[in-house]
Amino acid sequence: MPTTCLLTSFYWDNFIHFGLGPKPGPDGALAITLPMGDKPLPGIASGDIGGCALGIYKAGERYVGRTVGIAGEHLTGGQMADAFTRALGRPVAYHAVDPAVFRGFGFPGADDMGNMFQFKRDFNADFCRARNVDESRALNPKLQDFATWLARHKDEIPLEAAAGA
Repeated sequence: MPTTCLLTSFYWDNFIHFGLGPKPGPDGALAITLPMGDKPLPGIASGDIGGCALGIYKAGERYVGRTVGIAGEHLTGGQMADAFTRALGRPVAYHAVDPAVFRGFGFPGADDMGNMFQFKRDFNADFCRARNVDESRALNPKLQDFATWLARHKDEIPLEAAAGA
């Protein structure tokens, strides 16, 4: 059977649904907290994955037997915080934490997400290289970058404090 493996990236929708969006600190200032250090993180809008898969399907034999990684953009935590600042109209900082600290936040899925981020951080060059933004955009010309996704979804991102984070 003809097969193509599709590698996705961090879903920007995690900022809405998994509580990873900006949270106020004790002083009320907003920050995102991720265990990525200064490494870029390939990300994508979950709604764009289907468009990329359709592009692979439409390409026919070209992708049979291949592994294709998709991403809308590769951004560091600092770059994502800057995009949040622009979209929300208030400052958002980036706090880098060690994956072990992240796993200790205690929210449902903290262990799994900490492990995922640690893998992406520790093998960053390989992880990023396997997710080509230009090829993703060729597969799905409507592919969003992070700023476009944020403009469309900023009002869905909860800004209240998260338990443990």
